[in-house]
Amino acid sequence: MVQENRLHPSDLIMPMFIKEGSHIKHPIQSMPGQYQWSPDQALLTLKEWVRKGVHSIILFGIPEKKDEWGSEGCNPNSFLIKTIQAIKNTFPSLLVISDICFCEYTDHGHCGLIINDDVGNDETLPLIAKQSLIHAQNGSDMIAPSGMMDGMVASIRKELDDHGFTKTPIMSYAVKYASSFYGPFREAAESTPSFGDRKTYQMNGANSDEALHEVQLDIEEGADILMVKPALPYLDILQRLKTRFNCPIAAYQVSGEYSMIKIACEKGLFDEKAIVEESLTSIKRAGANMIISYFTESIIQDL
Repeated sequence: MVQENRLHPSDLIMPMFIKEGSHIKHPIQSMPGQYQWSPDQALLTLKEWVRKGVHSIILFGIPEKKDEWGSEGCNPNSFLIKTIQAIKNTFPSLLVISDICFCEYTDHGHCGLIINDDVGNDETLPLIAKQSLIHAQNGSDMIAPSGMMDGMVASIRKELDDHGFTKTPIMSYAVKYASSFYGPFREAAESTPSFGDRKTYQMNGANSDEALHEVQLDIEEGADILMVKPALPYLDILQRLKTRFNCPIAAYQVSGEYSMIKIACEKGLFDEKAIVEESLTSIKRAGANMIISYFTESIIQDL
C-alpha cells in the first residue's frame, strides 16, 4: 500500500533488430537471448510478444548493402519500411517507434555524413528529416532520432509539420553519452565505426550540467519526450531532468546493462526476475516515465 513506484507493462518498450532477408533468426552472441530477425520472422515473433503483453517496440534496421551516404536509410521502399507497414497492418494497436540514425546504414558506421574525416552535423540534418518523414508516412507512430546531431529535433519537427504529421511525437535521444556500455549493441546493429569514435557528437560521461543544456535545446526545438542513455550509470541525470523539466522522460537500459545482468544470471549469480525488476524499478524511481529494455518481452507478464 505504501510502495511509491511500481512497474507497469505500459512503461516498457522492447527493441527489435530487423535484418534484411528472409527466414533469419540470428542469435546475437554478445546479448544472450536476443536476435536479429528478418521481416517474416519478426511478424511471427511479434504475435507472441503481443500475446505476452508487449505494447511498444522500437525498430533498428540492418540492410544487406551499406554505402558512405547511408542511402538505404532514406529509401521509401526499403525492407524496414515494408516491415513497418506489415506490422501496423497486422498489429494496429502496437506502438511502433522508429530509431532514426545512419550508423546502421553507412559503411563507415558513423551517425551521419563524413565531411573532412568527421561527421558533418549540418550536412546530415536534411537526411535525418527525410528519413523521419518516410517513416511517419509509412506507419511509424513515433520518431526517435538517436544520432545526437545539433538541431536534429528542429529539422524533424519542421519536416513532419510541413507534410501534415503535426501529431507525430518525437522522442529525442537528448542525453546520449559516449558510453562503453554500447559494446554489444554494435554487434547487434552491425554499426561499429570503421574509424575513430563518436565522442565528437555524443556526450562526455563526466558532464552533468551539459545534459540540462542539451535537454533545454531539444524542448525548444519541439521534442515531446526526452531520453537518457544509458540508464543505470546515469540515474543521477535522470533525477536532475525529472526535477528540472516538466516533460516525459525516457531511459534506455542499453545492451551492456542487459548483457551484464543476463550473463551473470546464466552463471547462477542472481535470480533473473528479481534483479531485472529491481534494476527497472530503480530507473523508474529516478524519474523515467518509460524504459527501453531488452528484458521487456521476458519480464512483462510478471508485472
